[in-house]
Order: sequence, then C-alpha cells, then structure tokens
Amino acid sequence: MATDGTPDGPPRTRFADEVRDAVSLRAALLVIGVLALQLAFITSYIGAFHLPKPHEVPLAVVSPTGQLTDETVRRLSELRGDPLDPRAVPDEATALRQIENRDVDGALIVDPRGTTDRLLVASASGASLADALAEIVALTERERGRALDVVDVVPDAPGDARGLSSFYLVVGWCVGGYLCAAILAISAGARPANAHRALIRLGVLLLYSIVAGLLGSVIAGPVLDALPGSLPALWGLGALLVFTVGAITLALQGLAGIIGIGLAILLVVVLGNPSAGGAYPYPLLPPFWRAIGPALPPGAGTFAARSISYFRGNGAGGPMLILAAWAVVGSAVTVGCALRRRAPDRTG
Repeated sequence: MATDGTPDGPPRTRFADEVRDAVSLRAALLVIGVLALQLAFITSYIGAFHLPKPHEVPLAVVSPTGQLTDETVRRLSELRGDPLDPRAVPDEATALRQIENRDVDGALIVDPRGTTDRLLVASASGASLADALAEIVALTERERGRALDVVDVVPDAPGDARGLSSFYLVVGWCVGGYLCAAILAISAGARPANAHRALIRLGVLLLYSIVAGLLGSVIAGPVLDALPGSLPALWGLGALLVFTVGAITLALQGLAGIIGIGLAILLVVVLGNPSAGGAYPYPLLPPFWRAIGPALPPGAGTFAARSISYFRGNGAGGPMLILAAWAVVGSAVTVGCALRRRAPDRTG
C-alpha cells in the first residue's frame, strides 16, 4: 500500500486480486455446477420432447372371428418401428375393462361384416398418446381400404385441456417439496446437527406436505374444476409426493451439503419432469426417458394422479408404492447422516 492510501502494483494485478477476493474457489466451482445443471436441463427436456415417436403402445384387438383377430394382431405387430404392442382379447367388454384398468391404451374393434372398424382410446391417459394411436391405426386401416371411427371412452374433463392438469399439479407439488427442504437447509444449515434435529425437520416437512397436498387438490378440483376424482385420494397422493421429494432433498443435503439441493433438482426437475409422461406419455418418449420415468417421483405422481382422477384409482397402487419407497429411503438417509455426523457445521 502506498503512503497516500492507493493499492500497490499495476491496475491489472489489483483487479485480479479483487476478483479472487470477490469470487472464492468454492463459489467458482458452484457456478460451474450451475452451468452443468443448466445444460443438463436443456439437454433433458429437448432430448425427451423433440421427436415423440410411439413405441409398443399396448393395444387390445377384438373381432367376432378369432382368425381375423389373430391376423390383425400379426399385421399390427409387424409394423416398422414397433409402434404397437397388440394383443387379442375375447370381446369388447374385456377390451374396455383393460382400458379402464390401464392395462392397455386403446382397443381396435374389427367388424368383419362391414368396412368400418372402431378404435377405443382414453385421452385422459394423455391426449398426445390417443392422437398418435389413432393416427397409426387409421393409416393401417386406409392401406386395407377400411375406415376407422375413433371413440374416446375415457375423455378429459372439460377443464383439463389435453390431460395436462394432473402433470402440472404434480410439478407444483414437487417444487414445493424440494423448496421446503432447501429453505430448512438455508435457514438452519444443510446438515442437521443431530438425529433429533433431523426428525424435527422431517416432522416440519410432513406438516407442510399435508397442507400442500390438501390445498393443491382443492385448487385443481373444486376451485378450478380441472380434475375430477376423489379429493381425499388426491390429497393423500399430494401429501405423499411432497414429503417424498422433500425427504429426498433432505437426504441429498445430508450426504452432500448445500450441493444436495442441486442434486435434488437434477433428479426431480432435470430427469424427472421430462420423463414423467405429462406432455408425452411413456410410449412416446425416447428409450432413456421412457425407462427412468416410472421410477422417479414426477412420473409416479403423474400416473397416479391420472389414475385417481379418471380411472377410479386403477393402476395407482404401483406408483404409490414407488413414492413410499423413496420417502422411506430419504427419511432413513436423512436420519442416518445426522447420526454419523461428528461435528456440526452450524446450529441446525
């Protein structure tokens, strides 16, 4: 320092020193991590949505003539790219029951006495999937000189445009879950000081989840009239989903500190949202996203929400178990990290 109070050294050196003081190595590494997370977000969303293509869409096939049914199944199963997964069923009632149970996404009813067949679809499972299924089957019918009538047997509610309300509800619940856990970390330290503090955080998260699940269900149901179905069932799903995502975030914070918030965003937002089957259901997604979607909270939550809203809960059991498993593991890791901790970073 000079006698007049000005810093020593040339301006370029002084500027470099100021940058090092203002941006620590830890901050620089975190910024690089944010950049990587941002690029992963762009890659995941564009990669999942840029070229939707149907793959092995489950389709029931019915005809009064068994031989004609077998021929239709064989013909549809041999389409280039395997867009359909046709299977013969004995009658239309069975086909309809399988659609309502979410075992298949549509049913082709072949009429051997006429030139027009019927395709049963369920737009409540995803309008883009119903549209793709109708397009594929209509093309195969035209090639054989036959017409096709499309019947939506499980349509969207009037206030649920293209069946996306359940997906947006789930996304909102997920955002609330990891933000609640992140706030607990920012306000009182990323890692709880001991197991007792960890249990308190989980308790706070549970109370928040119950309230968030209820309010989200009320907004989507009675207030906006976007989703039909059982309000208590949606409430239960919402509470479980919010707690699950929050518990995952707390667990990752326990393992990695403040970086765990970024890891939670990677898991839930970057990987989970585009693979959730919201805008494009699973059979329209590329292989990677189609494989991981059902196992991640947004995908399990979206499938369960649609099942509750439109299919009397059919098919929701598996996704609910997946969410419960995530919740148990997240809670156990959160408490386990607190038990293994030897010296607290700060009061938590």
